[in-house]
Amino acid sequence: MTAPAYVPQIRLFQNWLRDARGLAFDSYDALWQWSVTDLDAFWQSLWDYAGIQSPTPHTAVLAERRMPGAVWFPGAQVNYAHEVFKHVDKAHAAGLPAVISENERGEVRELSWPELRRQVASVALTLKGMGVQRGDRVAAYLPNIPETMVAFLACSSIGAVWSVCAPDMGTAAVADRFRQIEPKVLVAADGVHYGQKAIDRSAVLQELRAQLPTVEKLLLLKTPYAAAEVPHDIDWHAATARDDAEVAAFQPEWLPFDHPVWIVYSSGTTGLPKPIVHGQGGILLSMAVSQLHYDTGASYAPNSLGERFHWYSSTGWVMWNAQLAGLVSGTTCVIYDGHPAHSKEQPDWSVLWRFVARHRVTFFGAGAAYFTNCMKAGVQARECGELSQVRVLGSTGSPLA
Repeated sequence: MTAPAYVPQIRLFQNWLRDARGLAFDSYDALWQWSVTDLDAFWQSLWDYAGIQSPTPHTAVLAERRMPGAVWFPGAQVNYAHEVFKHVDKAHAAGLPAVISENERGEVRELSWPELRRQVASVALTLKGMGVQRGDRVAAYLPNIPETMVAFLACSSIGAVWSVCAPDMGTAAVADRFRQIEPKVLVAADGVHYGQKAIDRSAVLQELRAQLPTVEKLLLLKTPYAAAEVPHDIDWHAATARDDAEVAAFQPEWLPFDHPVWIVYSSGTTGLPKPIVHGQGGILLSMAVSQLHYDTGASYAPNSLGERFHWYSSTGWVMWNAQLAGLVSGTTCVIYDGHPAHSKEQPDWSVLWRFVARHRVTFFGAGAAYFTNCMKAGVQARECGELSQVRVLGSTGSPLA
């Protein structure tokens, strides 16, 4: 018996529009035209189709039609972490993990959906105990590992505003960004392993503390790569250790639709990098759109059973935020922490292709420069393992040759 044919996500959305709204479109262009002319109907349909949760109804879709100053979904309350947690039971019942991670030393870890929720609750309560309140900024200096996802969701769950920089960035570059947002807490790793080298970041953390006078507390992720002990208020192991009644009962706070979720930055090519604030509700709707365009579904849904989403990124690039879209849609996120070509000294551009084959990734995204380097290096993807399950390739960052 053959498996049923895969139905693209945007076709499922069009079928829903036909059945639930009586709207039929004979082409993609017609669907697009509707989406940009009937804004209220389109965004309301996306809200309903994605099943975004709010304990209070919104009084309008677009209440103020002006730019800047548009007001979307007034009265609605949302939380990014709520949208992630609504998948926990179904995904876990199907035996599917939330996150699969591998580093360049070949160490593989899996994080289950219930364990993701428990760790997020533990860290959220830890942050509240450190004095973090709704609207406070939490800055992170962390690599692309599961701990970073947990830390972000913990911040979102209590209404703190998240911002992250990658540990390959030096003190000045990080301080230029974080100083502008006046963070209350810093969550940081004291070292990383990148390009087949152990990189000590203990001195950088000491310098950052000195250059960020608003930081009151340091939550430290200890690694084997630090040359010195960094004074800190609590370590990551302790922050995630709680498994008590308060953790079990923890629920993310309901936040206004436009409450800030995170701060990203412009490149800094013209003066200091510019902080860019994204709102909770806007990002959730944007990720609902991304699910249709990426063509990724919930890993436990019959049509997309076993979906595994990977977009190679460091935490210093907005595609790290985009890869989080996987958790919002109930998709297993497969992340890689390391150099995309083994090392600068001994480049091997087949590393990620073999990683994708090993973990049965169905969506493989990377920067255009990565694919260009693969082409220049003469990489033969078919020689990198079983890749027949890869349904989508994603490219961004610059024009693709």
